[in-house]
Amino acid sequence: MNEQTNNTLHGVTLEQIINRLVEYYGWEGLAKHIDIRCFTTDPSVKSSLKFLRKTPWARKKVEDLYIDTQQNS
Repeated sequence: MNEQTNNTLHGVTLEQIINRLVEYYGWEGLAKHIDIRCFTTDPSVKSSLKFLRKTPWARKKVEDLYIDTQQNS
């Protein structure tokens, strides 16, 4: 249980992560940090969720950026 307390992602859904990153960086800024098509071409939360749920390496990049953003806030 202790390791979940220190886990920045605990209790945060992928959709919440995307929404917070878009709020912080905007789609254009997010695409500059993570160059994937779901952020660069006609971006939406729905298309991003669909892609990220199927693509572990991209999801990891998004989660890592979210963690970095939370630590720097």
